[in-house]
Amino acid sequence: MSVTSYDDDLRLAHVIADSVDALTMGRFLSEDLHVEAKPDLTLVSDADRDAESLIRSQLARARPRDAVVGEEFDPIAGGRRGWIVDPIDGTHNFVRGVPVWATLISLVDGEDVVLGVVSAPALGRRWWAASGSGAFTGRSLSAARRLQVSAVSSLCDASLSYASVQSWRKVDRYDEFLGLTRACWRTRAYGDFWSYMLLAEGAVDIATEPELEVYDMAALVPIVTEAGGVFTGLDGRPGCWSGNALATNGLLHAEVAARLGPR
Repeated sequence: MSVTSYDDDLRLAHVIADSVDALTMGRFLSEDLHVEAKPDLTLVSDADRDAESLIRSQLARARPRDAVVGEEFDPIAGGRRGWIVDPIDGTHNFVRGVPVWATLISLVDGEDVVLGVVSAPALGRRWWAASGSGAFTGRSLSAARRLQVSAVSSLCDASLSYASVQSWRKVDRYDEFLGLTRACWRTRAYGDFWSYMLLAEGAVDIATEPELEVYDMAALVPIVTEAGGVFTGLDGRPGCWSGNALATNGLLHAEVAARLGPR
C-alpha cells in the first residue's frame, strides 16, 4: 500500500477531531459535568462517553467496514483495518479543570499503526502523522510545522518526562526508574499524551510509563516515529502492544531500555 493511501484517512481523522474538539470544549469547566468512577477506580465523565459516541458515529458513516476500539464502549469487529480511539486522554485533568487533555485518534493496518492524530483544544494544539509522510503540529493540515526529535545523545544532558513515580513501584521497577531520573539532566511529570508530543517536538528526550492501554498509546506511535524517534514497550517490542511505553529520540533508547527493561 502506498504512503499516500492514508491521506483520505488523515483528512477524516482531522474532521472528526474538529467535531470532538467542539464537543469537549463545550463541556470543559462545565458546572453540570457528570463524573463517576469506573470499576478500576479511574474516572469517566459524560463528556468522555459523548465524545466517543461522536467518533464512532462518524466512523460508522465514513468507514463502515473498519473495526473500532475505544476506551468507553465495546469493540466493533471489522477487517484488517481498525481505528483505536481515546475520547479524552487525561480525564482526571479534564475533570479538575487542568487543560492538559486530548482526543487520540489512530488507524491500524494489521499490527502497524499507520496514522495518529492528537488534538488538545484547551492547549490550542494538535499533532499528527501518517506512515512515511512525516509528523506535524499546527492548527490544520495547511498550516503546519514538521516535527523532529532532539539530537541529545547523553543521559546527563537528557530531559525525561513521565506520569507518576509511584506507578513504577507497582511493576517492581521503582529503584530502576529512580536511578534513571538521577542520571538525567532534567525530569518533569508532563504526563499522558503531552510527554510524547513534547518528545516528538524535540523538547523532551525520553518519555516512559509502566502501565498503559493500547488506546492510550496508539495515536502517539506514528507521531513519535515519524518525527525520528523510537517507540517500544519496556520489553523492546515496537509499537503500542506491550502494556507500557518507552519513547526516546532514538539515540538514548538502548541505554534507557537496558535500565528499565526486563531483568
